[in-house]
Amino acid sequence: MSLYPSLEDMKVDHMARAQAQVSQAQAQPNQPPAAIAPSPAASVQSSLYPSLSEWMGLPIDEATITKEMPESGQAVIQYQHSGQVGVYAAGGMVAPVTGSQNASLMRAEVKQGIREVIACKNQDGKIGLRVRSLNKGVFVSFVLNGSPAAMAGLRFGDQILQINGETLAGYDHDKVMKILKQAPGQQIRFAVRDRPFERTITLQKDSTGHVGFIFKDGRVTSLVKDSSAARNGLLTEHNILEVNGQNVVGLKDKEISKILSESDRSITLTIMPTFVYNHMVKCMAEGLVKKHMDHSIPDI
Repeated sequence: MSLYPSLEDMKVDHMARAQAQVSQAQAQPNQPPAAIAPSPAASVQSSLYPSLSEWMGLPIDEATITKEMPESGQAVIQYQHSGQVGVYAAGGMVAPVTGSQNASLMRAEVKQGIREVIACKNQDGKIGLRVRSLNKGVFVSFVLNGSPAAMAGLRFGDQILQINGETLAGYDHDKVMKILKQAPGQQIRFAVRDRPFERTITLQKDSTGHVGFIFKDGRVTSLVKDSSAARNGLLTEHNILEVNGQNVVGLKDKEISKILSESDRSITLTIMPTFVYNHMVKCMAEGLVKKHMDHSIPDI
């Protein structure tokens, strides 16, 4: 059975209700014009297609982007020592080479659509999951290493739409955690949208083993001119969430650099705008994220 009614069913049901309202209004000629229902087409559009804030959970409009990610003339630089941890380029053509058989790209892929995830609780009655509500959406903000949530494949940034058939739109953290606490331990069904605020970029190391960006506390601060990072659309004011599909949230910069340096020539980064990332993690203890976040390499 489908988790959601089909678009055609929704349209038919809505059209029937709209026509009934219009017939009722026509049967009452003295009724003021304002009481007559809007046109079916307008009603269908407003009902079936939610706004960005309703669907994604956080309004990202032009004003927000201008405020939170202002353009900087220093965003692309020639490398100079700044005391920051970085991955630098020495020049040359460093365009990515990717394909369907690239394992790192497959692990990092942000898939479209909605998937069902089935998990259970451990012997302590825990699932190992924390969530963060962003306006009207509920997102995974922490997955405990080795927990049922980790083994089920839930990842940082996933949007949880339903738990055991209950839609979570508009729920806050406490209400969602209460649902999880009361859920039966043998089986918990999640309807999940794959990391809607995240995107992946594949970079190619140059002859010196670098791809061309500087980062601090996991946040991209600068790009090196003519590097693979600059050529392939990496942006400053974005946080690195995964390297080749492996979660690096909470790791020290030196640990992230080690993973990058030990990677194959092609590196796939998963990134998220910093202002969204900060909202996701601001209420969690730093030690919890650094010591207990799931950093395992996902299965393909």
